[in-house]
Amino acid sequence: MKEHLAKLRESFWFIPAVLGVVALVLAQALVSLDRYLLDTRVDLTGSLLYHVGASGSRDILGAIGGSMLGVAATSFSITISVLATASSSYGPRLVRNFMADRGNQVVLGIFGATFLYSLMVLRSIRSIESDGSVFVPDIAVNVAVALAVVDVGVLVYFIHHIAQSIQVATLSARVRDELSESVDALYPPEQPADAASAEGIVKPPVYTTVLAEESGVIIDIDENGLLDIAADTDTLIDIHRVPGDHVVAGEPLADVLADRSADISADAIGRVRGSFDIGTSRTPRHDIAFAVEQMTEMAVRALSTGVNDPYTARNAIDDLTVGLVAVVQRPMPSRARRGSDGTVRVITLRVAVPSLIDHALDAVRIYGTGSPMVVQAGIRLAERVGRAAQSSENVDAVLTQLDLLDRALASGDTDTARTVEAREQISLATTAITDRVPLAVPRVVIR
Repeated sequence: MKEHLAKLRESFWFIPAVLGVVALVLAQALVSLDRYLLDTRVDLTGSLLYHVGASGSRDILGAIGGSMLGVAATSFSITISVLATASSSYGPRLVRNFMADRGNQVVLGIFGATFLYSLMVLRSIRSIESDGSVFVPDIAVNVAVALAVVDVGVLVYFIHHIAQSIQVATLSARVRDELSESVDALYPPEQPADAASAEGIVKPPVYTTVLAEESGVIIDIDENGLLDIAADTDTLIDIHRVPGDHVVAGEPLADVLADRSADISADAIGRVRGSFDIGTSRTPRHDIAFAVEQMTEMAVRALSTGVNDPYTARNAIDDLTVGLVAVVQRPMPSRARRGSDGTVRVITLRVAVPSLIDHALDAVRIYGTGSPMVVQAGIRLAERVGRAAQSSENVDAVLTQLDLLDRALASGDTDTARTVEAREQISLATTAITDRVPLAVPRVVIR
């Protein structure tokens, strides 16, 4: 349920749709309140309400509704322009960050909701010329005026927000936060209570292999759901995929392991298949490789000849360091999970941390050796990750990458002075990592 709600909140249409429904309900409620007060002959004269006739109310609501629709269209055009700029400069994968931006959704939702509210209130106004009676919902009209005042402030906020969101630091920080959230979700500091080691497990024979019915990218895998299915059917489910993998219809997703005499229904097999959420695009929520790729892509695109912005590349590499240091400091999650009876029911796959290190530092070596600033950022990333790593496997991956970078600098056509300096930094970083010098903890000085 949480995953579905998170997807809805990231949809560009969800919040505007909710605000539109709220506006329709509010309009009907206030018009009904006005009718009730009119029927009970409650006199609102002398109150804070602004009283105008039927034609004046129509003019006010028409002006508010028309202007808000125009402002909403302009705001949407600005958003599309920003999306195009971000896509060309920093990569198309970052478009989803703008689509999921809560501020943009709320702004467009408020403008659209004000238009719908004004329209619904406008249709309730009656004059003598129209049907021989007069009805002006004064409360609803005054609320419309108040909404128009609020919309002016929302417009000012939107201009500030959209200008801030296109800044490189804001984009990089947003992707960095997504990477940190992915690390916390997939690599918790402590193992869950149902965690178990996958080593030494005696696997039953393969009862059946669950195949994908559609092609696409695995967005998420419901491990809790698979755990329940395995417990209900007294089986062991061996997962072959991780979020982010691309599958073709007919390829295996998981094995259901049980004795051949087991009786597993087709419905249970369908439930296993339904636990794999297959879509068209990856998300960083449970796909840490994609979160790393987003940040790496920012650095690589910044180094392209069309952008040529090594400062952005350096900033992206430094932000990437935050997530990688957190990953290597965490224990590798257990691949097996137990059911309530203590029996291992699910065996999962996890993304190997060295592959994340390789992906980040490969980009520095392949695309960034021509920029001393980027090379220094890459060496700094490697040193921080290597000194923070708790696993020898991760340390070896960092040392291998530093050696490859050193060779690339030695054989490449770069600034000789800067190359010598960079190679000295690589040597110092390698020594610090090999000697297992821990990361320094900054002191807080109170003055």
